[in-house]
Amino acid sequence: MKRFLLLLPFLAACSNIPPVTNYLSPYRIDVRQGNFVTQEMVAQLKPGLSRDQVRFILGSPLVADMFHADRWDYVYRFRSGRSEVQQRSLTVFFEGNKLARVAGDVVADEGGKAEAPRAATQVIEIPGPAVPAAAKEEEKK
Repeated sequence: MKRFLLLLPFLAACSNIPPVTNYLSPYRIDVRQGNFVTQEMVAQLKPGLSRDQVRFILGSPLVADMFHADRWDYVYRFRSGRSEVQQRSLTVFFEGNKLARVAGDVVADEGGKAEAPRAATQVIEIPGPAVPAAAKEEEKK
């Protein structure tokens, strides 16, 4: 016990050395907050889906603002005990009660290529339903 007490000042002097501090640092848990949205989930979104269908695919939104009733925000934040914070966000826009467009860090997987989440927000345009040729001709008149 006395030897340990004699070594204590030397251990304190070594606190700035990273290998020593890695072993002596407290354990920190991983913290996950929000809605985890995957690329596969975003790939299932199609224009014209109802709010209930979007809620079934993505889950309940983290932020549903009463002042922006046509916008749902899905935010996911992961903080590992030993690494930096990772954050993803996805915003779903509605026109009426139908899905209009999607914007955010998570994009649909194209051609089997897995992409990492992007840092900048990206607007994802979803093409609308196909309109028959006869209806297009009537709109021109």
